[in-house]
Amino acid sequence: MSDNSFQAFYEELKMLVEKFEKKQIQIKMESDLDYDSVKIFGEKMDSVTRAKLGVEDAAELAYTTAEHHPYWAVLYNCAEITKTILEKWHDEITPEQLEEMKWNLKEIQNTLSNIESKLKK
Repeated sequence: MSDNSFQAFYEELKMLVEKFEKKQIQIKMESDLDYDSVKIFGEKMDSVTRAKLGVEDAAELAYTTAEHHPYWAVLYNCAEITKTILEKWHDEITPEQLEEMKWNLKEIQNTLSNIESKLKK
């Protein structure tokens, strides 16, 4: 798409959203036109669900990034902890989940120590 193509799409999408808002349909649209990005949320969307979707994006990056990348383990383990927290937002964390998060934290600390050692060289 050319620079103006996404902007044109966005303007038409904005008109469509406004059309539905006039019909009292709850729609929220967020955009970041610097990156040609638009998000549309319906009335069932809440903050926890939005956070879950964002973490899924970060987790996907962690799952597809090669393990030899120096930051991979930090991203992966942070995403795993965050996914657990959001899944249990309205419930109790199980002892097993707590142990898993502790293990994730140890992995984060180990990776950060490795990164720090490389910085000192």
